[in-house]
Amino acid sequence: MKNYNSNNLTLIRKRVVVLFIAAVFLFTVLFGRLAYIQLIQGRELQSRGAQQWYRDLPLAAPRGRILDTNGIVLADSINVYSVYVRPRAVTDRERVATELANALRIDRQRLFDRISGAAVSEITVARQVEQLIARRLINMRLDGVYFTVDTRRNFPEGDFLTQVLGFTNIDNVGQNGLEAHYNHFLRGINGFAYTPTDIRGVELDNAVTRYVPPIPGADITLTIDANIQSFAQEAVVSAHKQFNSKSASMLIMDARTGGILASAQTPSFDLNHVPRDDIYMLNQLSRNTLITDVFEPGSTFKIFTTALALEHGVVTDNTKFPCAGFRIVDGQRIRCWRTKGHGIQLLHEGVRNSCNCVFMDLALDIGVERFYDGIKGFGFGSKTGIDFMGESAGLLIPQNYVKNIDLARIGFGHAIAATPLQMVAAVAATVNGGNLMEPHFIQSARSGGTGIEFYRRQPNSLRRVISEQTSIQMREILEGVVSQGSGKKAGVPGFLVGGKTGTAQKYGEGGAIVQGKYVSSFIGFAPADNPRYVTIMIVDEPEGYMYYGSLVAAPFVGQVFDRIFQLRGMEGTEEVVHESVIMPELVGRTAEHGVGLLTQMGVRFETSGEGDRVIGTVPVATSIVNKNREVVLLRLG
Repeated sequence: MKNYNSNNLTLIRKRVVVLFIAAVFLFTVLFGRLAYIQLIQGRELQSRGAQQWYRDLPLAAPRGRILDTNGIVLADSINVYSVYVRPRAVTDRERVATELANALRIDRQRLFDRISGAAVSEITVARQVEQLIARRLINMRLDGVYFTVDTRRNFPEGDFLTQVLGFTNIDNVGQNGLEAHYNHFLRGINGFAYTPTDIRGVELDNAVTRYVPPIPGADITLTIDANIQSFAQEAVVSAHKQFNSKSASMLIMDARTGGILASAQTPSFDLNHVPRDDIYMLNQLSRNTLITDVFEPGSTFKIFTTALALEHGVVTDNTKFPCAGFRIVDGQRIRCWRTKGHGIQLLHEGVRNSCNCVFMDLALDIGVERFYDGIKGFGFGSKTGIDFMGESAGLLIPQNYVKNIDLARIGFGHAIAATPLQMVAAVAATVNGGNLMEPHFIQSARSGGTGIEFYRRQPNSLRRVISEQTSIQMREILEGVVSQGSGKKAGVPGFLVGGKTGTAQKYGEGGAIVQGKYVSSFIGFAPADNPRYVTIMIVDEPEGYMYYGSLVAAPFVGQVFDRIFQLRGMEGTEEVVHESVIMPELVGRTAEHGVGLLTQMGVRFETSGEGDRVIGTVPVATSIVNKNREVVLLRLG
């Protein structure tokens, strides 16, 4: 009996221990679950509970403005409305569906079905509704219909800086351009309006709506000058129309700071009416080709060959270059653009004449290693680092594959591709004393709520590429191109302007040259003795016989510089006399006679072609010609 009781007691004790352990485990699990619900899921469950008893409507944050350097508004926002329906709060579905459909121009039956069969507590009917329409609906006091103030991006100038500013989607999120790049500054933080409701979503009697106000986005100020931008925009539109070109574009940069002052291109579109129904066209027209696309720079690249030759001491002012119209390199004949040749030239004469033979000699004398080190130093083959999406690095033949014939061609701007932005930044470095500045669009950013400036962009010198002495020499040489050489159409009477023309043939599939298609360009800087403005003008595929950069692009750069000088109140060094003459009849005469007569009359002119007879003039005979400003072309056959 004693043994039995002992065994039984032991069994009971084991069962108690097991029950105790089970109880402890159970309470531990329950306590853990409770802790998880309270500490981990607490906020989410509170939110779910609130959603059953509150209905919230978003309050859109005003997107920050984009301003030019003078404070002119380039992009802001206007108030629009979003329209919502809470089906369970609708007392007259027929009326609600009819009134909303008529006002918002949407399908009535579809809206009625959505209101009648909706299992959700809230339906978004329309967004970005104009104020006039929304206020008319508000005054109807339709049960179950609610409104919130939203914003829509507005561009006061429409088609102005289109490819720079970019656009937003319906949610006010930047899609491209600066709207996308600086979306984190511009977007702000949305707020909400909370209203107590019953479990069905019907607003409670005497309910008090609570508001969480939105935080406005920051305003950003650009380096863009709207006045200079307007000059550039007028220039590209005029060139595009005059030459019936595929496109035209212009970029202007501050040579001292790297700040972009203007960026214009055409064809384009109004940012207030984005062509979203044609994605291909939208992608084509919204791409900032001055930053994203490359082109063969042609003779404008000769600037850097010259600078590197001077920097490395392979040439002096007294070096003579013969030109018979071609060079033989690696057994191949490479022509100069003037097939008759330029004869014997000094360096500055070769630059003015844009003689290909001079630059082939310079590039070969510099050598592949030093030449590539130099052009990479100028930024070719790499991105500039500009605050913009989609920048291209350009195209360079890998250095270890470069032969003498490749080097000779690169020396005069062929067999290399660069972006217009790279060209402008590199020319700025050439003439500003030798410092390669990082290009940028933004100047500063201010809080949209307080107006306190929290960001300011400082000029950033990436590296020195040439010496101060070489830079001075380059300014003098390139000023001579405008005052006495092929770039004289970019000249502004009374001011010193420097620059270089460029005319490059285009290539088709398989690398073959496409006959009759050219890229005409001019890159200039002013004032030449103290450069501030660096400008590139590109006209892609101009039609007709006027396709040289000196005739197509250079005049527009001169016009823009002239207007900038007037804007800044800059006075020239000489009095400009606006004397006019009558264009003589030269068609059929010898070239020698035509050139002599125009020279005797004091008319500024340009020749095109190398024949002995004049076959046409622009303007035509008997036209009134301003000696100083009119573009006069003598066409030789």
